[in-house]
Amino acid sequence: MDQDRSLPPVVERMWGREPASRRGPRPRLDLAMITAAAIELADADGIAGVSMAGVAARVGVAATALYRYIDSKEDLLTAMADAVAPLPPDPAGQPWRGYLAAWTRAQRDIMLEHPWVLTISPLVPPMGPRRLLWLDRLMAALDGTGLDDGERVNVASTLTGYALTDAAVAFAAGDPAYEKAGISGADDFGAALADVLDPEAYPHLSAAVRGGVFSGAVGWVDDEDFLFGLNLLLDGVEQLIARRGGVG
Repeated sequence: MDQDRSLPPVVERMWGREPASRRGPRPRLDLAMITAAAIELADADGIAGVSMAGVAARVGVAATALYRYIDSKEDLLTAMADAVAPLPPDPAGQPWRGYLAAWTRAQRDIMLEHPWVLTISPLVPPMGPRRLLWLDRLMAALDGTGLDDGERVNVASTLTGYALTDAAVAFAAGDPAYEKAGISGADDFGAALADVLDPEAYPHLSAAVRGGVFSGAVGWVDDEDFLFGLNLLLDGVEQLIARRGGVG
């Protein structure tokens, strides 16, 4: 028996594959308008501020009218995760390493600009036109390196995961919950750890914290730290390319 390979309706609409109605007045809404309104709400109030009723009010219709385009809030989040992404940088004429660095930084910047994306990105696979365009462009940048398609997709997944983790740490550093506890920077974070770490149970970490690993300019959310981790990953990609006999 053949499996049903049809895409979810919201994904079909994201790709512009919704059948056009031949009768009646032209609909006032489309998925792009609904998604844009939802993104505005999320940017203002976080993902908790996004509801079908709230989006409907923002576009000036009854909530029931949205269900012609969106079956659930989960579908709405799927559309939002794709629509919030700008066009990816163009890899033309760039060496692969420089492009991957710019690509990863841009991914992180999207999540820092729209922190609500952090709560849904791990849950939403890339199925929309924007997010898949990012994947396509990274694969294009790795043409001629000797990496096969699966390896190039895995490189993209690894760098996306790194961007997500780094953005989450940077965002958490500014979380009001930390500020209420008197933790507003790397120095405060280190001091808080020093209070709780038992040198016998955590000998190496405790010594590092007491030695100032989180102090001064070497904060764990500084750009220097982002580049350190990014270069570790890109060094690994470079080694993989060398083993495949491609162009480094």
